[in-house]
Amino acid sequence: MYPSKKFLPKKKQLAWKLAEMASDNSKLNKESIEMVINRIIDNASVAIASLNRKSVISSREMALKHPRKNGANLFGVNSKQKFDCEWAAWSNSTAVRELDFHDTFLAADYSHPGDNIPPLIAVAQQKKIDGINLIKGIITAYEVQVNLVKGICLHKHKIDHIAHLGPSVAAGLGTMLKLNTETIYQGIQQSLHTTISTRQSRKGEISSWKAFAPAHAGKLAIEAIDRVMRGEGAPSPIYEGEDSVVARILDGKKALYKIPLPKKKEEKKAILETYTKEYSAEYQAQALIDIAKKLNKKITNLNQIKRIDIYTSHHTHNVIGTGANDPQKMDPNASRETLDHSIMYIFAVALEDADWHHIKSYTKARANKKSTIKIWHSIKTHENKRWTKKYHDPNPKNKSFGAKVVVTLKNGKKIIEELDKADAHPYGLRPFKRKDYMKKFLILTRNIISKKESDRFLKVVQNLKKVKSGQMNKLNIEIKKKHLKRNLRKAIF
Repeated sequence: MYPSKKFLPKKKQLAWKLAEMASDNSKLNKESIEMVINRIIDNASVAIASLNRKSVISSREMALKHPRKNGANLFGVNSKQKFDCEWAAWSNSTAVRELDFHDTFLAADYSHPGDNIPPLIAVAQQKKIDGINLIKGIITAYEVQVNLVKGICLHKHKIDHIAHLGPSVAAGLGTMLKLNTETIYQGIQQSLHTTISTRQSRKGEISSWKAFAPAHAGKLAIEAIDRVMRGEGAPSPIYEGEDSVVARILDGKKALYKIPLPKKKEEKKAILETYTKEYSAEYQAQALIDIAKKLNKKITNLNQIKRIDIYTSHHTHNVIGTGANDPQKMDPNASRETLDHSIMYIFAVALEDADWHHIKSYTKARANKKSTIKIWHSIKTHENKRWTKKYHDPNPKNKSFGAKVVVTLKNGKKIIEELDKADAHPYGLRPFKRKDYMKKFLILTRNIISKKESDRFLKVVQNLKKVKSGQMNKLNIEIKKKHLKRNLRKAIF
């Protein structure tokens, strides 16, 4: 933090350094390009699967009220219909986030970097950007978000992680639109200033706002970039100012943060450190679902379970474990969003079913199954310093989001299983490859889109580098109008 009377030169400010990185036009890394394509496929998978869920319907209804002749597309809606890009980003981002089933990056804080993609695609459609510049923008957005997540913990201060998303979307838009450093700098500052909110969105009875939150950040970032492109400024310095983020919201006036950034013109590869989900659940549950599936084969009679102890990291214990002290996490009638953030519930279902399904595993009937509740309420999580240290290991190959599980049977026998990383993690037993992303897409869109539309989209996205200006609508996916549910309640729009 720097007091107002001690002038901090612009070029020494974090927002400027992020903007410099976004405007340096560095050489593209080939693996990063391919991972962008993987993540667009991944986003499309979960978005199409969620099109008729309540929050997505509401977001779509709002966007439908903002048509624009040369705008952007809405997932599911005929591509000839166009809408204001910020509202398309709002709806499409909500669809991507709804199932909590896309990519993740965990370090000092949490993130779902795939949240950057919908606002960038929406602006690319409206501004007729070509495929290669969209790719550049997405790579920058991931670079900014991943490195902010490595360096600044928001969760410690109960600030929601979309505070890192606003600046990353702004930076990505800056790269994609080929804006100068000054403009991107102002856009990053404005985006951060407007996207700070509390973590109550992920506490207690978790509401549908969890799905809307990243959409809100992306929409605000688009509007921020629009303002600064018109020559407007932003609160500055947004990170280091006397009454700004570090001083008043984070660690305070004497705080020191270190954010790793690539050197000027260095290839951006942060996207390669991120990972997607094999299962529709909080990322820290991924390895535990794998453990539960393995234990299912080891325990012949689940009725003989006396208790289950899960030894894991601080984050897992305190966010989705019993350390959160949220009684809702043990409630069979809790919302899907809450159950998704209860490792006790997730582990119990995965142990019984030896499987996980993005719809069936969350139904009210499933949550109220007596045998499930019995196992569920026998589970307790514990922070173990060894797992916390592994969680924060700076080496991606050593970083762990796993746990050790001790199942104690009624006869006193203990069955133990542990796993460092989910099997689908880049350094796990069977890392996700292009074929796995495509398989996930085919499974989640089955009986929703036609084979012709599925084949068309997968062909286009895999040739994204060659998609020309004005053809970005090809990344949209259409379904028959009669299959899109409506919410016709009267509102403002």
